[in-house]
Amino acid sequence: MTSGRQTTVRDVITLAGYGVHTAGTAVLTIRPASTNHGIVFLRKGLDSGIQRRIPARYGNVSMTELCTVLGDPSHGAVATVEHIMAALYGLGVDNALVEIDGPEVPIMDGSAEAFVEAIRETGIVSQHAARRYVRVLRPVSASKGAARSELLPHDEDGLRLEVEIDFDTAVIGRQSRSLDLDPESFATEVSRARTFGFMRDVEQLWKNGFALGASLENTIAIGDDRVINPDGLRYDDEFVRHKLLDAVGDLALAGLPIIGLFRSHCGGHRLNIAVLRELFSDPANFEIVEDADSVPSRRVQMAAAAYAPSLS
Repeated sequence: MTSGRQTTVRDVITLAGYGVHTAGTAVLTIRPASTNHGIVFLRKGLDSGIQRRIPARYGNVSMTELCTVLGDPSHGAVATVEHIMAALYGLGVDNALVEIDGPEVPIMDGSAEAFVEAIRETGIVSQHAARRYVRVLRPVSASKGAARSELLPHDEDGLRLEVEIDFDTAVIGRQSRSLDLDPESFATEVSRARTFGFMRDVEQLWKNGFALGASLENTIAIGDDRVINPDGLRYDDEFVRHKLLDAVGDLALAGLPIIGLFRSHCGGHRLNIAVLRELFSDPANFEIVEDADSVPSRRVQMAAAAYAPSLS
């Protein structure tokens, strides 16, 4: 998914709902932004009318347990950013201000579909600045036990994702799926895949302050031997498709689109962010390139060492 110009949304987009973990309500507004702005969250609704700007970058991630959280929770954070970030990245939106007046992005139906539909209905416009990319030059990885995520150089332009999961239940089992990311493939193959959880874990999650807003309207509930939701699954492999969706949203926190190959085996938010940290830990791992008007010969390499600190 490479094209020459940066983009933003055509007009203001507003959605509302409640968080899957906090159950708190929030209004989320996506506003057009200028070139080189990136995706920035504006956390509103804090005590004394304070507002906090939180750039959507991996260095601002404070938690990765069951969701991705941006910002310091003690001073105003935004939780569960992965679905809206996946929609923006997947559709190719470079610049936007995302205002939110609550602690968590609305879960909607548990997927990115509502965000995708709203963005597409409003429209995306090109801007008068070249789009920049992070090109992976050397393999980097992060692991925990048998779980592993890695970013590798890729012969093609754009981001390719290869994701595999393996759960010790016949309801899921081992599933794998690959995706060459572009707006159409993201919208049709990934965006509608919903988050999921196990019924056996519900009480413990509640005790720990998670899944307080989860329901059959926004979560695939997995019992001992079946999916509990009356309407069943949207895809036979909806579970791995949702993990792929989450990976797109987390990798968006690189701050620029990635040119490379992402592989994940039994990974999740923690390893997705960890592999970004590994990528940017050494300027030799990547380069920043820009492409004006989709003309490869005009691609200009920028100084990776100068760019990396601005992302962290």
